[in-house]
Amino acid sequence: MKTQEFYLRYYVGHVGKFGHEFLEFEINSDGLIRYANNSNYRRDNLIRKKVRVSPEMIKEIIRIVEDSEITREDDSGWPEKDASGRQELEIRLGNEHISFEASLNCVDRN
Repeated sequence: MKTQEFYLRYYVGHVGKFGHEFLEFEINSDGLIRYANNSNYRRDNLIRKKVRVSPEMIKEIIRIVEDSEITREDDSGWPEKDASGRQELEIRLGNEHISFEASLNCVDRN
């Protein structure tokens, strides 16, 4: 059984004292996971990694996304990106597509 079309990308980043710092990962239905982390703290370099996972792993990730019902979420009330940075979440699952963008500091820590 072929895995349905799936794509997930998460990005969190900001521009600050050490330049453009970010973490980003992507997961594709073909099993490719890409990761990037850029931090100039202590003069670190951009880190990029790729790995291919099994179709069973992709099916489990899809199950988690479906169970979370994130594709039913609405980001219209979320804080917009600002000078503190931003977070982005994009998901394509079959015919559904969502793309969220919010302030870096939108998580309620209480």
